[in-house]
Amino acid sequence: MKSLKRNQVIVFVIALMLVSAGYLSYTANNGAIPTSSEFNSIDYAGIGDAKLVNSNAVEQTNTNSESAVTNNEESNNNKNTDNKNVNNEEANKEVENNKTTNETVTTNTKNIDEYFSSSKLTRDTMYSQMIETYEKILENQNIASDQKTIAQTEIKNINDCKNKIMICENLIKTKGISDSLIFINGDSISVVVRAEKLEQEQIAQIQNIIAREMQAEISNIHISNK
Repeated sequence: MKSLKRNQVIVFVIALMLVSAGYLSYTANNGAIPTSSEFNSIDYAGIGDAKLVNSNAVEQTNTNSESAVTNNEESNNNKNTDNKNVNNEEANKEVENNKTTNETVTTNTKNIDEYFSSSKLTRDTMYSQMIETYEKILENQNIASDQKTIAQTEIKNINDCKNKIMICENLIKTKGISDSLIFINGDSISVVVRAEKLEQEQIAQIQNIIAREMQAEISNIHISNK
C-alpha cells in the first residue's frame, strides 16, 4: 500500500511538470505577453511622438499665422503712414499754392491801388501847380492887364476841368466799375478803368458819360482797362 501511494505521487508530479512545460512552450511559440515597460515603449512612444509633432506643427502654424498677421498689420500701418504722408504732402502743397495765389492776388491788388492813387495825386498836383502859376501872374504888378485876363480864364478852365473829371469818375463808378482815371490832353481824353475785362456795353456807357459831361467827340475818347 505504501508503495502504491508513492507511485501515484510521482506520476502526479510528472504530469504537473509536463503541463507546466507545455504551457511555457505555448506562450513562447504564440507571442509573449509584453511587460508594462515594453508596452509603454512600443505603443505610447509612437503616440507621444505623434502628439509632439502635431503640437509643434500647430505651434509653428500659429507662429506663422501670427507672423503673417503682424506683417499684414505692419504693411497696413506702413501703407496708412504712406497715405498719410502723401495726403499731408498734398495738403501742404495745396496750402502753399493757395498761399502763393493769395500773395499774388494781394500784390496785384496793391499795385493797382497804388497806380490809381498815385496817378490821381500826380494829376491833381499838376493842376494845383498850374493854378498857382496863374495866381502869381495875377499878383504881379508888372504884368499887363490882358495877360492877367488870360490867367483868370485859365484858372477857370482848370477848375471846370477838375469838376468835370470828378463828375465823370463818379458816374462811371455807378456803372459797376470800382475805379477810373481820366486824363485830358487838348481834345484827346484817355480813360483808364479798373476791370479785368470790359464788356461792349460798359465801353458805350463810359463813352456816353465822357461825351455828355465834357462835350467831347466819341472818336477822341480812348478807353483802356487795368
